[in-house]
Amino acid sequence: MTTAGNDFYQNVYEVVRLIPPGRVTSYGAIARYLGTGRSSRLVGWAMNASHGLAEPVPAHRVVNRLGLLSGKHFFGGPNRMQELLEAEGVVIRDDQVQDFDRIFWDPAKELAL
Repeated sequence: MTTAGNDFYQNVYEVVRLIPPGRVTSYGAIARYLGTGRSSRLVGWAMNASHGLAEPVPAHRVVNRLGLLSGKHFFGGPNRMQELLEAEGVVIRDDQVQDFDRIFWDPAKELAL
């Protein structure tokens, strides 16, 4: 991976670390906030690479644009992502965040100056 890629991943991790417990955001919302609106897939790759970092990244708080737990297979068990979210009070049904619009955390709004 290039230095620019590493910088991008670090920028993603900084944003994800700001998501409050009990809230979720999407890969696309992070990409748009970082000014790279078409790189939501790269945000997903960053989330997959975040497991085991020295400074933890709450990757379980990042879901797809519909609130689906699309990255759940990267958490060491089929239900681990759901368990982490539910421990924070997020309701999940059929691998989808319930009341998604209410708990959605948009970095463009939440981190606006």
